[in-house]
Amino acid sequence: MASFEEQLKSLEGIVEKLEKGDLPLEESILLFEQGVTLSNACKQELETAEGKVQILLKQKNGEMKPQPFEGE
Repeated sequence: MASFEEQLKSLEGIVEKLEKGDLPLEESILLFEQGVTLSNACKQELETAEGKVQILLKQKNGEMKPQPFEGE
């Protein structure tokens, strides 16, 4: 499986090709489908990473306790 960075780079390449607008319709549709698949994979990987991020909160007794990080 490709790394997040590789997937993101592939997605950027697809976007560049589609933005040029000089592709046949069939090729544009295939690239769009690949882009959606890559986008979903990147989103899933980011959500997984976000779930692993924790913050340490200092308890009243001075101990540190890990808590899930809840983004904005």
